[in-house]
Amino acid sequence: MTAPSVPQETRPRSVEAAGPPARSPAARLAAGAAGGVTRVFLILVALLWVTPTVGLLASSFRDPTDIADSGWWTVFSKPAQLTTESYSKLLGNEDITDSLLNTVWITVPATALVIVIGAMAGYAFAWMDFKGRDWWFLAVVALLVVPVQVALIPLSDLFGDLGIFGSVIGVVLFHVGFGLPFAIFLLRNFFAEIPRELLEAARLDGASEARLFTTVVLPLGGPAIASLGIFQFLWVWNDMLVALVFSDSGSRPLTVALTEQTRQFSGNIETLAPGAFISMVVPLAVFFAFQRQFVSGVMAGAVK
Repeated sequence: MTAPSVPQETRPRSVEAAGPPARSPAARLAAGAAGGVTRVFLILVALLWVTPTVGLLASSFRDPTDIADSGWWTVFSKPAQLTTESYSKLLGNEDITDSLLNTVWITVPATALVIVIGAMAGYAFAWMDFKGRDWWFLAVVALLVVPVQVALIPLSDLFGDLGIFGSVIGVVLFHVGFGLPFAIFLLRNFFAEIPRELLEAARLDGASEARLFTTVVLPLGGPAIASLGIFQFLWVWNDMLVALVFSDSGSRPLTVALTEQTRQFSGNIETLAPGAFISMVVPLAVFFAFQRQFVSGVMAGAVK
């Protein structure tokens, strides 16, 4: 007997062999560019990018006469040019040392206050119900687009009336005011991603809002807080516009002091190079200290 024939429409269609989809010419070109040629190109760009930093470091250890006679690259053939005399003169310059201390007194409080206030406000916007919460948060986000230059004159008048114009306190308050909108926006979005069940379980165990904030939210928000700290520290440490407007001779930071030193460049070149390198290396040290948490904090807190 012959098997009954299966109708044509009920026969299973042959399954086509699975394989990777065909790539477009643009995709093949991009894949080819990701090879060794691109890596070599990126390495060259990185070397060019760090060349001024290496030159500044080498110049900071050279004598002023050597700086005037030859380029910084001669230290590789004449390492005897390297000396620490410039750093000794820098530490003996009271204008530079006082301005360095002022930079610390400005940067550390401005960073700490922004982190503390921003974390509390971010938690309130994320997990506490109060009237007009969403509208207040929209107002905070709107403040992100306000340029610093708009507030220079009004706040100068206000600080003058309060008697804090030209002081470290005035500079710190200005940086705190303009750093809080970004801090609240970043931390609120990060805290909002914390599972609600975790917070509810802590509340059922009798945890108050303050205890919940300090023992649950802050430890989980470490990456975002580290990212915020790096951003705020770099902005305040490298600032010169606000310091030029709101500081005086007794409260000026390092950026302003180095700018004033350039007016007498020929007589102060031995302090400019080491001073500029110190001004640059401190933010780099802070960044590398928290770099592990930097990327995760930015990606998690900036995108909801």
